[in-house]
Amino acid sequence: MYRLRVTFYMLVGCFLVLLLSSWNEGDRDDVVGPLPPVPVYADSTQWYIVDRGGEADLFYVISTETGDHMMGTDTCHLADTYDPVLRKMMAKEMVAVDSFYSGRLNYYSPYYRQVSMNSWTTPEKAFVRLEVPLEDVKRSWQYYLEHFNHGRPFILAGFSQGARFILDVLKEMPDSIFRRMVATYFIGYKVTQEEVDSVPNIKLAQGATDTGVTVSFNSVRSPECVLYISEGTAACINPVNWRTDSVPAQFINYGRKRNDTLSVWCDSTSRHLIVSGWQKETIMPVIGRPGNYHHMELRFYYPYIRQNMADRLAAFKASSTNTPVPDSDAASVPDSSTSRSSGLWLRLWPWRHRRSPQHSAPLPK
Repeated sequence: MYRLRVTFYMLVGCFLVLLLSSWNEGDRDDVVGPLPPVPVYADSTQWYIVDRGGEADLFYVISTETGDHMMGTDTCHLADTYDPVLRKMMAKEMVAVDSFYSGRLNYYSPYYRQVSMNSWTTPEKAFVRLEVPLEDVKRSWQYYLEHFNHGRPFILAGFSQGARFILDVLKEMPDSIFRRMVATYFIGYKVTQEEVDSVPNIKLAQGATDTGVTVSFNSVRSPECVLYISEGTAACINPVNWRTDSVPAQFINYGRKRNDTLSVWCDSTSRHLIVSGWQKETIMPVIGRPGNYHHMELRFYYPYIRQNMADRLAAFKASSTNTPVPDSDAASVPDSSTSRSSGLWLRLWPWRHRRSPQHSAPLPK
């Protein structure tokens, strides 16, 4: 059944390539639709920044948080980063990810003209529209390097649509910058075998403390539950025990009213994480399907990923100074009381939280 599904998606992919190649520029403009204002990254309102004075940074690109909206009498399929309503939607994920993942890292997350959630009902149109936000993310990354980074080590991360753009940033990264990259966390999207084989900067993580690597995974109840955005991925590492084989690991999903003990392992065929024991089968809007946990991935594993970011940074620093890395239990869980006392909880898609602390830092003159 799985092989039939792979064959089907390959045929669909070929059809989409032929379809897209048959469009002229006018057709593409019609698909993209009206364009919101271009984000100016010298403007502090186009960033969510938390400068902790840390020795390393986390550059994070958010997932799809906004839907179609009106520009006059036209439907716009791209987010307006100056619109207060849409900005509030995007800021929820920015705040939540910083709260859950950053630790002592400085945090930089750009607003960008993301493709709307509605667009993903027709993948061929969504992929055409991705060209616009991709350029925004590339420009924000360049601005970050020139004005914010100041030569520090950094971690790249993105989820879903944001992961798609992070992959392009990684592909084009020069060696002089790549040498400062601790790791890339590429979650909720596919990394194909062709990309692994052809892009030198894509080195799939094999353990808990290797550096300069790409950490990637997608979570499902069974291989039949995968989405088209992760179908055919070559990357899978278990974010609980940091293994790439089928050895399972138990983890705790921290909830507002109860904690659930689940089990997760890598499926060697589909290269997806198989999650066992999750009882709350909530389906993600628009592209979701029963048994797919795309909308739960950042919440499921956040204590382990936050600790892992710190572990990989320690390994990166040790390799730079030839000092030993302190022993660390890759599968350890941060104290549950700390995890549960955070004011932010990722409920469903879109993100929800109890509070929205506003952190910012002035842009350089």
